[in-house]
Amino acid sequence: MELEVRHLRALCAIADAGSLHRAARQLGVTQPTLSTQLARIEQTLGGPLFVRERTGCRPTPLGRTVLGRARPLLADMRTLVREARAAASGGDSRLRIGSTASRALAGWLRRLRRPGLEPALQMDVSANALLRRVGDGQLDVAFVHEVEGSALHVPEGLRLRVLLEREPQFVMVPADHPAAARPVVRLADLAEDRWMVDPTVDGEWDGVHRMLRAAGLDPRVLHGDYHTAASLVATGEVVTVCQPSSPSRPDTAVRRLSGDPLGVRLLLAARTRAELDAVYPALAEAYWEAARQSPAYRIWLEGTAPQPAAAPAPVARFVGHRDDVSAHPV
Repeated sequence: MELEVRHLRALCAIADAGSLHRAARQLGVTQPTLSTQLARIEQTLGGPLFVRERTGCRPTPLGRTVLGRARPLLADMRTLVREARAAASGGDSRLRIGSTASRALAGWLRRLRRPGLEPALQMDVSANALLRRVGDGQLDVAFVHEVEGSALHVPEGLRLRVLLEREPQFVMVPADHPAAARPVVRLADLAEDRWMVDPTVDGEWDGVHRMLRAAGLDPRVLHGDYHTAASLVATGEVVTVCQPSSPSRPDTAVRRLSGDPLGVRLLLAARTRAELDAVYPALAEAYWEAARQSPAYRIWLEGTAPQPAAAPAPVARFVGHRDDVSAHPV
């Protein structure tokens, strides 16, 4: 077998994820498929590249050597692809945006669209997948969220800008649920409810599980996407975590969780600082516009910090490969 670029990507994914299971999810393949591929790579290179342990995988000395050569090769390949695409397009005016779900998207795209520039949007529930596409040159920028306690795998060389250090996650309950009568809901008030969680969202199930366990709860949990979850909340079947900017409907209610036990960090990623600078102000304006349109989130914001008349201007601070900017409304 000849070693190919996809094999190097697989090795880096395993090393970054720390386990075959998580790497397989990030690569969009099954774990047995990835395990078989790894065995063939190891056979080709003449030795084991990872030590399999109960808690995951770690590189062997040979694995560290291979990874040390693989990463710069992959970076060179990403640069080659990016430059070739730019040359082939003759100066393509499309702005390729990736994003996890957000109420700010419509306003962001509207602000970016202008003559000669047409944003193209690619959605994905996996923030890690979007970050890889930015690193590979398939996307120009990506707006993602990082569930606290579940760090994202940021490809080498990407720059990150923080839109919000911690966005609290709220809960969506049926409109006739007893907890809906209060502006702030205790987890204990939802102890008898079924919960729905989307396990394909990076870090989501781990974050919700930690939150429930810390509250001493062990509820019944269904797995499904959040569009389905909202429909089931409306019929009284489940409750679910949601973004604070999620709108209430006649048959659902969005409420703050007491103590804000679950949060996410909102990040914008690009390969260069110039790309971040070009799109960040529009994103910040769109985010706070959407935030003010949500009654529950607006009340939370007013209770924690004064609202600005407009989105704050970013003040960049460069740390390594990060341009950390917090746009908290103060």
